[in-house]
Amino acid sequence: MDLMQNDPRTVIEADRAHVWHHLVQHKPFEAIDPQIIVEGKGLRVWDITGKEHVDAVSGAVWTVNVGYGRESIANAVRDQLVKMCYFAGAKGTIPGAQFAKRLTEKMPGLSRVYYANSGSEANEKAFKMVRQISHKHYGGKKNKILYRDRDYHGTTIACLSAGGQQERNAQYGPFTPGFVSVPHCLEYRAQWDGEDYGIKAAEAIEEVILREGPETIGALCLEPITAGGGIIVPPQGYWEKVQEICRKYDILLHIDEVVCGLGRTGTWFGYQQFGIQPDIVTMAKGVASGYAAISCCVTTDAVFEMFKDDTDHLGYFRDISTFGGCTAGPTAALENMRIIEDEDLCGNSTRMGAYFGEKLEALMEKRQIVGDVRGMGLFRGAELVLDRASKEPVPEKQVMAVVADCMKQGVIIGATNRSVPGFNNTLLFAPALIATKDDLDEVITAVDGAIGRVFYGE
Repeated sequence: MDLMQNDPRTVIEADRAHVWHHLVQHKPFEAIDPQIIVEGKGLRVWDITGKEHVDAVSGAVWTVNVGYGRESIANAVRDQLVKMCYFAGAKGTIPGAQFAKRLTEKMPGLSRVYYANSGSEANEKAFKMVRQISHKHYGGKKNKILYRDRDYHGTTIACLSAGGQQERNAQYGPFTPGFVSVPHCLEYRAQWDGEDYGIKAAEAIEEVILREGPETIGALCLEPITAGGGIIVPPQGYWEKVQEICRKYDILLHIDEVVCGLGRTGTWFGYQQFGIQPDIVTMAKGVASGYAAISCCVTTDAVFEMFKDDTDHLGYFRDISTFGGCTAGPTAALENMRIIEDEDLCGNSTRMGAYFGEKLEALMEKRQIVGDVRGMGLFRGAELVLDRASKEPVPEKQVMAVVADCMKQGVIIGATNRSVPGFNNTLLFAPALIATKDDLDEVITAVDGAIGRVFYGE
Protein backbone atom coordinates (compact mmCIF):
# COMPACT_ATOMS: atom_id res chain seq x y z
CA MET A 1 0.00 0.00 0.00
CA ASP A 2 1.25 3.47 -0.90
CA LEU A 3 1.50 5.66 2.19
CA MET A 4 2.21 8.66 -0.03
CA GLN A 5 5.87 8.49 1.08
CA ASN A 6 4.94 9.75 4.54
CA ASP A 7 6.75 8.36 7.52
CA PRO A 8 3.95 6.89 9.66
CA ARG A 9 5.49 7.93 12.98
CA THR A 10 5.98 11.52 11.85
CA VAL A 11 2.38 11.77 10.64
CA ILE A 12 0.97 10.26 13.83
CA GLU A 13 2.97 12.62 16.04
CA ALA A 14 1.99 15.65 13.93
CA ASP A 15 -1.65 14.64 14.32
CA ARG A 16 -1.32 14.06 18.06
CA ALA A 17 0.35 17.45 18.55
CA HIS A 18 -1.74 19.66 16.28
CA VAL A 19 -5.08 18.23 15.09
CA TRP A 20 -8.28 18.84 17.05
CA HIS A 21 -10.57 15.97 16.01
CA HIS A 22 -14.36 15.95 15.75
CA LEU A 23 -16.42 14.34 18.51
CA VAL A 24 -13.39 12.80 20.22
CA GLN A 25 -12.03 13.06 23.75
CA HIS A 26 -8.30 13.65 23.26
CA LYS A 27 -7.06 12.63 26.71
CA PRO A 28 -6.57 8.98 25.62
CA PHE A 29 -4.24 10.14 22.83
CA GLU A 30 -1.65 10.84 25.50
CA ALA A 31 -1.27 7.06 25.80
CA ILE A 32 -2.52 5.66 22.47
CA ASP A 33 -2.07 6.70 18.85
CA PRO A 34 -4.80 8.52 16.96
CA GLN A 35 -5.95 6.48 13.99
CA ILE A 36 -4.93 7.89 10.60
CA ILE A 37 -6.90 6.74 7.53
CA VAL A 38 -4.74 6.93 4.41
CA GLU A 39 -6.44 5.08 1.56
CA GLY A 40 -9.86 3.85 0.43
CA LYS A 41 -11.20 1.65 -2.34
CA GLY A 42 -14.81 0.64 -2.71
CA LEU A 43 -16.13 -0.15 0.77
CA ARG A 44 -12.68 -0.60 2.30
CA VAL A 45 -10.22 1.77 3.96
CA TRP A 46 -6.67 1.30 5.25
CA ASP A 47 -5.09 3.06 8.20
CA ILE A 48 -1.49 4.23 8.41
CA THR A 49 -0.39 0.93 9.97
CA GLY A 50 -1.69 -0.93 6.90
CA LYS A 51 -4.74 -2.44 8.61
CA GLU A 52 -7.74 -2.97 6.32
CA HIS A 53 -11.31 -2.15 7.42
CA VAL A 54 -14.78 -2.61 5.95
CA ASP A 55 -16.46 0.77 6.36
CA ALA A 56 -20.13 0.24 7.24
CA VAL A 57 -20.82 3.94 7.91
CA SER A 58 -19.52 5.59 4.72
CA GLY A 59 -16.72 7.69 6.18
CA ALA A 60 -17.96 7.52 9.80
CA VAL A 61 -20.71 10.09 9.19
CA TRP A 62 -22.75 8.65 6.31
CA THR A 63 -21.12 10.55 3.47
CA VAL A 64 -19.25 8.41 0.91
CA ASN A 65 -22.38 7.06 -0.83
CA VAL A 66 -20.64 5.85 -4.02
CA GLY A 67 -17.60 4.39 -2.27
CA TYR A 68 -13.93 5.28 -2.23
CA GLY A 69 -11.46 5.62 -5.09
CA ARG A 70 -13.75 7.05 -7.78
CA GLU A 71 -11.21 8.37 -10.26
CA SER A 72 -13.89 9.83 -12.53
CA ILE A 73 -15.02 12.22 -9.78
CA ALA A 74 -11.46 13.24 -8.95
CA ASN A 75 -10.63 13.77 -12.62
CA ALA A 76 -13.75 15.85 -13.24
CA VAL A 77 -12.95 18.07 -10.24
CA ARG A 78 -9.31 18.50 -11.30
CA ASP A 79 -10.27 19.50 -14.84
CA GLN A 80 -12.85 22.00 -13.59
CA LEU A 81 -10.50 23.60 -11.06
CA VAL A 82 -7.88 24.27 -13.69
CA LYS A 83 -10.50 26.02 -15.85
CA MET A 84 -12.46 27.92 -13.18
CA CYS A 85 -12.11 27.13 -9.49
CA TYR A 86 -14.32 29.73 -7.87
CA PHE A 87 -16.51 32.74 -8.23
CA ALA A 88 -18.83 34.15 -5.59
CA GLY A 89 -22.40 32.91 -5.74
CA ALA A 90 -23.76 36.31 -6.79
CA LYS A 91 -22.60 35.16 -10.25
CA GLY A 92 -23.13 31.80 -11.92
CA THR A 93 -20.82 28.97 -12.97
CA ILE A 94 -21.34 26.21 -15.52
CA PRO A 95 -21.28 23.28 -13.05
CA GLY A 96 -23.47 25.25 -10.62
CA ALA A 97 -26.13 25.77 -13.28
CA GLN A 98 -25.87 22.22 -14.61
CA PHE A 99 -26.15 20.51 -11.25
CA ALA A 100 -29.05 22.69 -10.10
CA LYS A 101 -30.97 21.62 -13.21
CA ARG A 102 -30.10 17.93 -12.78
CA LEU A 103 -30.90 17.98 -9.07
CA THR A 104 -34.31 19.60 -9.38
CA GLU A 105 -35.22 17.11 -12.11
CA LYS A 106 -35.00 14.49 -9.34
CA MET A 107 -37.24 16.59 -7.06
CA PRO A 108 -40.60 17.32 -8.74
CA GLY A 109 -42.22 20.41 -7.29
CA LEU A 110 -38.93 22.00 -6.22
CA SER A 111 -37.01 24.31 -8.52
CA ARG A 112 -34.40 26.55 -6.84
CA VAL A 113 -31.03 25.57 -5.42
CA TYR A 114 -29.04 27.69 -2.96
CA TYR A 115 -25.44 26.44 -2.61
CA ALA A 116 -23.52 26.22 0.64
CA ASN A 117 -20.87 23.96 2.19
CA SER A 118 -22.28 21.80 4.99
CA GLY A 119 -25.55 20.42 6.26
CA SER A 120 -25.48 22.82 9.20
CA GLU A 121 -25.08 25.75 6.86
CA ALA A 122 -27.84 24.57 4.50
CA ASN A 123 -30.22 24.36 7.46
CA GLU A 124 -29.15 27.82 8.63
CA LYS A 125 -30.12 29.15 5.20
CA ALA A 126 -33.55 27.54 5.50
CA PHE A 127 -34.07 29.02 8.97
CA LYS A 128 -33.09 32.46 7.71
CA MET A 129 -35.51 32.14 4.80
CA VAL A 130 -38.33 31.30 7.20
CA ARG A 131 -37.51 34.26 9.44
CA GLN A 132 -37.28 36.67 6.50
CA ILE A 133 -40.57 35.42 5.06
CA SER A 134 -42.15 36.02 8.46
CA HIS A 135 -41.00 39.62 8.56
CA LYS A 136 -41.78 40.44 4.95
CA HIS A 137 -45.15 38.69 4.60
CA TYR A 138 -46.54 38.09 8.11
CA GLY A 139 -45.55 41.16 10.07
CA GLY A 140 -42.86 39.18 11.88
CA LYS A 141 -45.39 36.91 13.60
CA LYS A 142 -44.77 33.55 11.84
CA ASN A 143 -41.21 33.27 13.08
CA LYS A 144 -41.21 30.09 15.18
CA ILE A 145 -39.64 26.93 13.84
CA LEU A 146 -40.69 23.52 15.13
CA TYR A 147 -38.23 20.62 15.39
CA ARG A 148 -38.59 17.04 16.58
CA ASP A 149 -37.14 15.33 19.62
CA ARG A 150 -34.22 13.03 18.65
CA ASP A 151 -33.70 14.79 15.28
CA TYR A 152 -30.40 16.52 14.54
CA HIS A 153 -29.84 19.43 12.15
CA GLY A 154 -26.26 20.59 12.67
CA THR A 155 -23.67 22.18 14.91
CA THR A 156 -24.19 25.93 14.69
CA ILE A 157 -25.98 27.66 17.55
CA ALA A 158 -29.18 28.04 15.51
CA CYS A 159 -29.01 24.40 14.38
CA LEU A 160 -28.44 23.28 17.96
CA SER A 161 -31.43 25.42 18.91
CA ALA A 162 -33.37 23.17 16.53
CA GLY A 163 -31.69 20.04 17.83
CA GLY A 164 -33.56 17.25 19.54
CA GLN A 165 -30.44 15.61 21.00
CA GLN A 166 -29.89 17.09 24.43
CA GLU A 167 -26.34 15.80 24.91
CA ARG A 168 -25.23 17.34 21.61
CA ASN A 169 -26.73 20.64 22.81
CA ALA A 170 -25.41 20.54 26.37
CA GLN A 171 -23.18 23.44 27.49
CA TYR A 172 -23.69 25.42 24.27
CA GLY A 173 -26.56 27.63 25.37
CA PRO A 174 -28.13 30.09 25.59
CA PHE A 175 -29.83 29.15 22.35
CA THR A 176 -31.59 31.11 19.64
CA PRO A 177 -35.19 31.90 20.65
CA GLY A 178 -38.17 30.83 18.59
CA PHE A 179 -37.37 27.12 18.20
CA VAL A 180 -39.96 24.76 19.70
CA SER A 181 -39.74 20.96 20.06
CA VAL A 182 -42.37 18.40 19.11
CA PRO A 183 -42.41 14.74 20.27
CA HIS A 184 -40.46 12.00 18.52
CA CYS A 185 -42.29 9.27 16.59
CA LEU A 186 -40.43 6.11 17.69
CA GLU A 187 -43.19 3.57 18.24
CA TYR A 188 -40.74 1.17 19.93
CA ARG A 189 -40.53 3.82 22.67
CA ALA A 190 -44.25 4.59 22.48
CA GLN A 191 -45.53 7.72 24.16
CA TRP A 192 -49.21 6.94 23.46
CA ASP A 193 -51.29 3.78 23.71
CA GLY A 194 -53.53 2.29 21.08
CA GLU A 195 -53.51 1.84 17.33
CA ASP A 196 -52.63 4.31 14.54
CA TYR A 197 -49.44 5.39 16.28
CA GLY A 198 -48.28 7.37 13.26
CA ILE A 199 -51.45 9.45 13.34
CA LYS A 200 -51.14 10.01 17.09
CA ALA A 201 -47.51 11.13 16.71
CA ALA A 202 -48.50 13.60 13.98
CA GLU A 203 -51.43 14.90 16.02
CA ALA A 204 -48.97 15.57 18.85
CA ILE A 205 -47.33 18.07 16.50
CA GLU A 206 -50.69 19.72 15.92
CA GLU A 207 -51.15 20.03 19.69
CA VAL A 208 -47.89 21.99 19.90
CA ILE A 209 -48.98 24.21 17.00
CA LEU A 210 -52.29 24.99 18.73
CA ARG A 211 -50.52 25.63 22.04
CA GLU A 212 -48.02 28.05 20.48
CA GLY A 213 -50.57 29.60 18.10
CA PRO A 214 -50.60 28.68 14.38
CA GLU A 215 -50.15 32.35 13.48
CA THR A 216 -46.69 32.22 15.14
CA ILE A 217 -45.36 29.06 13.40
CA GLY A 218 -43.38 29.56 10.20
CA ALA A 219 -41.95 26.10 9.53
CA LEU A 220 -41.67 22.51 10.71
CA CYS A 221 -38.17 21.03 10.28
CA LEU A 222 -37.91 17.23 10.31
CA GLU A 223 -35.60 14.46 9.13
CA PRO A 224 -37.52 12.03 6.86
CA ILE A 225 -35.98 9.23 8.92
CA THR A 226 -34.32 10.24 12.18
CA ALA A 227 -30.65 9.38 11.77
CA GLY A 228 -28.27 9.86 14.71
CA GLY A 229 -31.20 9.83 17.12
CA GLY A 230 -31.65 6.10 16.55
CA ILE A 231 -32.69 5.33 12.93
CA ILE A 232 -36.39 6.03 13.38
CA VAL A 233 -38.69 5.32 10.43
CA PRO A 234 -41.97 7.16 11.10
CA PRO A 235 -44.97 4.84 11.47
CA GLN A 236 -47.59 4.42 8.76
CA GLY A 237 -49.80 7.45 8.30
CA TYR A 238 -47.41 9.83 9.98
CA TRP A 239 -46.07 11.74 7.03
CA GLU A 240 -49.40 12.15 5.27
CA LYS A 241 -50.91 13.58 8.45
CA VAL A 242 -47.91 15.87 9.02
CA GLN A 243 -48.26 17.35 5.55
CA GLU A 244 -51.99 17.81 6.05
CA ILE A 245 -51.35 19.69 9.30
CA CYS A 246 -48.72 21.95 7.70
CA ARG A 247 -51.06 22.91 4.88
CA LYS A 248 -53.95 23.44 7.29
CA TYR A 249 -52.01 26.06 9.27
CA ASP A 250 -49.92 27.58 6.44
CA ILE A 251 -46.65 26.18 7.82
CA LEU A 252 -43.66 25.51 5.56
CA LEU A 253 -42.49 21.88 5.61
CA HIS A 254 -38.69 21.73 5.71
CA ILE A 255 -37.19 18.26 5.21
CA ASP A 256 -33.57 17.74 6.27
CA GLU A 257 -32.12 15.19 3.82
CA VAL A 258 -28.50 15.64 4.87
CA VAL A 259 -28.24 11.94 5.76
CA CYS A 260 -31.12 10.32 3.86
CA GLY A 261 -30.58 12.04 0.52
CA LEU A 262 -28.90 10.77 -2.63
CA GLY A 263 -30.06 7.16 -2.58
CA ARG A 264 -29.47 6.20 1.05
CA THR A 265 -33.03 4.86 1.57
CA GLY A 266 -33.45 3.46 -1.96
CA THR A 267 -35.01 6.57 -3.51
CA TRP A 268 -33.21 9.76 -4.46
CA PHE A 269 -34.52 11.38 -1.29
CA GLY A 270 -36.01 9.95 1.87
CA TYR A 271 -39.18 12.05 1.70
CA GLN A 272 -39.98 10.38 -1.64
CA GLN A 273 -40.56 7.13 0.24
CA PHE A 274 -43.64 8.71 1.80
CA GLY A 275 -45.28 10.56 -1.10
CA ILE A 276 -45.11 14.04 0.41
CA GLN A 277 -44.29 17.43 -1.12
CA PRO A 278 -41.97 19.61 1.02
CA ASP A 279 -41.48 23.34 0.61
CA ILE A 280 -37.78 23.30 1.50
CA VAL A 281 -35.27 20.43 1.29
CA THR A 282 -31.72 20.61 2.63
CA MET A 283 -28.91 18.19 1.81
CA ALA A 284 -25.14 17.67 2.07
CA LYS A 285 -23.00 14.53 2.77
CA GLY A 286 -23.89 12.19 -0.12
CA VAL A 287 -24.45 15.04 -2.61
CA ALA A 288 -20.83 14.65 -3.71
CA SER A 289 -19.97 11.60 -1.56
CA GLY A 290 -17.25 13.52 0.26
CA TYR A 291 -15.16 14.16 -2.86
CA ALA A 292 -15.80 17.89 -2.49
CA ALA A 293 -17.61 20.10 0.01
CA ILE A 294 -21.14 21.00 -1.02
CA SER A 295 -24.59 21.44 0.47
CA CYS A 296 -27.86 22.64 -1.01
CA CYS A 297 -31.00 24.35 0.22
CA VAL A 298 -33.67 23.58 -2.37
CA THR A 299 -37.04 25.36 -2.44
CA THR A 300 -40.26 25.56 -4.35
CA ASP A 301 -40.94 28.44 -6.71
CA ALA A 302 -43.53 29.68 -4.21
CA VAL A 303 -40.82 30.13 -1.55
CA PHE A 304 -38.42 31.68 -4.06
CA GLU A 305 -41.00 34.17 -5.31
CA MET A 306 -41.44 35.57 -1.79
CA PHE A 307 -37.98 37.14 -2.15
CA LYS A 308 -38.54 38.79 -5.55
CA ASP A 309 -39.45 42.40 -4.82
CA ASP A 310 -37.24 45.13 -6.23
CA THR A 311 -39.33 47.80 -4.53
CA ASP A 312 -37.95 46.72 -1.14
CA HIS A 313 -34.18 47.20 -0.75
CA LEU A 314 -34.21 44.50 1.93
CA GLY A 315 -36.53 42.17 0.02
CA TYR A 316 -34.01 39.74 -1.44
CA PHE A 317 -32.27 36.92 0.45
CA ARG A 318 -29.32 38.80 1.92
CA ASP A 319 -27.08 35.86 2.58
CA ILE A 320 -23.71 34.64 1.40
CA SER A 321 -21.93 31.32 1.59
CA THR A 322 -18.38 32.14 0.51
CA PHE A 323 -17.40 28.66 -0.56
CA GLY A 324 -20.80 28.03 -2.07
CA GLY A 325 -19.10 29.61 -5.07
CA CYS A 326 -16.58 26.77 -5.40
CA THR A 327 -17.00 24.79 -8.60
CA ALA A 328 -15.53 21.58 -7.16
CA GLY A 329 -18.76 20.78 -5.27
CA PRO A 330 -21.29 20.84 -8.12
CA THR A 331 -18.75 19.23 -10.47
CA ALA A 332 -18.26 16.32 -8.07
CA ALA A 333 -22.02 16.21 -7.48
CA LEU A 334 -22.74 15.87 -11.21
CA GLU A 335 -20.40 12.92 -11.57
CA ASN A 336 -21.67 11.43 -8.30
CA MET A 337 -25.21 11.59 -9.65
CA ARG A 338 -24.14 9.98 -12.94
CA ILE A 339 -22.57 7.09 -11.03
CA ILE A 340 -25.70 6.56 -8.93
CA GLU A 341 -27.80 6.48 -12.11
CA ASP A 342 -25.53 4.38 -14.31
CA GLU A 343 -24.82 1.79 -11.62
CA ASP A 344 -28.41 1.74 -10.31
CA LEU A 345 -27.23 2.43 -6.79
CA CYS A 346 -30.72 3.44 -5.63
CA GLY A 347 -31.86 0.00 -6.73
CA ASN A 348 -28.89 -1.63 -5.03
CA SER A 349 -29.66 0.25 -1.85
CA THR A 350 -33.20 -1.17 -1.95
CA ARG A 351 -32.09 -4.73 -2.72
CA MET A 352 -29.09 -4.89 -0.40
CA GLY A 353 -31.00 -2.97 2.25
CA ALA A 354 -33.69 -5.64 2.26
CA TYR A 355 -31.01 -8.33 2.54
CA PHE A 356 -29.25 -6.51 5.35
CA GLY A 357 -32.55 -6.04 7.15
CA GLU A 358 -33.16 -9.80 7.00
CA LYS A 359 -29.70 -10.44 8.42
CA LEU A 360 -30.33 -8.01 11.28
CA GLU A 361 -33.67 -9.69 11.99
CA ALA A 362 -31.87 -13.04 12.17
CA LEU A 363 -29.32 -11.50 14.54
CA MET A 364 -32.17 -10.29 16.74
CA GLU A 365 -33.57 -13.82 16.85
CA LYS A 366 -30.18 -15.12 17.91
CA ARG A 367 -29.24 -12.40 20.42
CA GLN A 368 -31.75 -11.32 23.07
CA ILE A 369 -29.73 -8.18 23.66
CA VAL A 370 -31.04 -6.85 20.30
CA GLY A 371 -34.46 -5.43 21.12
CA ASP A 372 -35.41 -3.83 17.83
CA VAL A 373 -34.08 -3.48 14.29
CA ARG A 374 -35.31 -0.80 11.90
CA GLY A 375 -34.45 1.23 8.86
CA MET A 376 -34.89 1.54 5.13
CA GLY A 377 -32.51 0.84 2.25
CA LEU A 378 -28.86 0.83 3.31
CA PHE A 379 -29.73 2.80 6.41
CA ARG A 380 -30.28 0.50 9.38
CA GLY A 381 -30.18 0.45 13.16
CA ALA A 382 -30.22 -2.17 15.92
CA GLU A 383 -31.33 -1.02 19.37
CA LEU A 384 -29.70 -2.92 22.25
CA VAL A 385 -31.66 -3.55 25.46
CA LEU A 386 -30.91 -5.37 28.69
CA ASP A 387 -34.40 -6.83 28.80
CA ARG A 388 -36.88 -7.08 25.92
CA ALA A 389 -39.91 -6.84 28.18
CA SER A 390 -38.86 -3.68 30.00
CA LYS A 391 -36.83 -2.35 27.03
CA GLU A 392 -34.22 -1.07 29.46
CA PRO A 393 -31.44 0.41 27.33
CA VAL A 394 -27.97 -1.07 27.34
CA PRO A 395 -25.47 1.41 28.90
CA GLU A 396 -23.67 3.56 26.33
CA LYS A 397 -20.29 2.22 27.53
CA GLN A 398 -21.24 -1.31 26.46
CA VAL A 399 -22.58 -0.12 23.11
CA MET A 400 -19.26 1.58 22.42
CA ALA A 401 -17.49 -1.61 23.48
CA VAL A 402 -19.33 -3.38 20.65
CA VAL A 403 -18.20 -0.67 18.24
CA ALA A 404 -14.60 -0.99 19.50
CA ASP A 405 -14.66 -4.78 19.17
CA CYS A 406 -15.87 -4.48 15.56
CA MET A 407 -13.07 -2.00 14.87
CA LYS A 408 -10.52 -4.53 16.16
CA GLN A 409 -12.02 -7.02 13.70
CA GLY A 410 -11.56 -4.54 10.86
CA VAL A 411 -15.22 -3.49 10.57
CA ILE A 412 -16.26 0.13 11.19
CA ILE A 413 -19.81 0.62 12.51
CA GLY A 414 -21.54 3.52 14.22
CA ALA A 415 -23.70 4.04 17.30
CA THR A 416 -25.77 6.75 18.91
CA ASN A 417 -23.37 8.49 21.27
CA ARG A 418 -23.52 11.59 23.45
CA SER A 419 -26.91 12.32 21.88
CA VAL A 420 -30.07 11.32 23.76
CA PRO A 421 -29.61 10.97 27.54
CA GLY A 422 -30.13 7.36 28.57
CA PHE A 423 -30.87 6.18 25.05
CA ASN A 424 -27.50 6.05 23.33
CA ASN A 425 -28.05 2.37 22.70
CA THR A 426 -28.52 1.90 18.95
CA LEU A 427 -25.93 0.49 16.55
CA LEU A 428 -25.93 2.40 13.25
CA PHE A 429 -25.18 1.13 9.75
CA ALA A 430 -24.95 3.10 6.51
CA PRO A 431 -22.51 1.39 4.14
CA ALA A 432 -21.82 2.81 0.69
CA LEU A 433 -24.58 2.13 -1.82
CA ILE A 434 -22.23 -0.25 -3.70
CA ALA A 435 -22.39 -2.78 -0.84
CA THR A 436 -22.65 -6.48 -1.77
CA LYS A 437 -24.05 -9.43 0.16
CA ASP A 438 -20.49 -10.50 1.00
CA ASP A 439 -19.75 -7.06 2.45
CA LEU A 440 -22.90 -7.10 4.55
CA ASP A 441 -22.27 -10.67 5.72
CA GLU A 442 -18.86 -9.55 6.96
CA VAL A 443 -20.47 -6.72 8.91
CA ILE A 444 -23.09 -8.99 10.49
CA THR A 445 -20.46 -11.57 11.45
CA ALA A 446 -18.37 -8.89 13.15
CA VAL A 447 -21.34 -7.47 15.07
CA ASP A 448 -22.47 -10.94 16.16
CA GLY A 449 -18.99 -11.75 17.42
CA ALA A 450 -18.70 -8.41 19.23
CA ILE A 451 -22.07 -8.85 20.94
CA GLY A 452 -21.06 -12.35 21.99
CA ARG A 453 -17.85 -11.15 23.60
CA VAL A 454 -19.23 -7.95 25.21
CA PHE A 455 -22.50 -9.38 26.59
CA TYR A 456 -22.13 -13.15 26.77
CA GLY A 457 -18.45 -13.71 27.56
CA GLU A 458 -17.91 -15.82 24.44
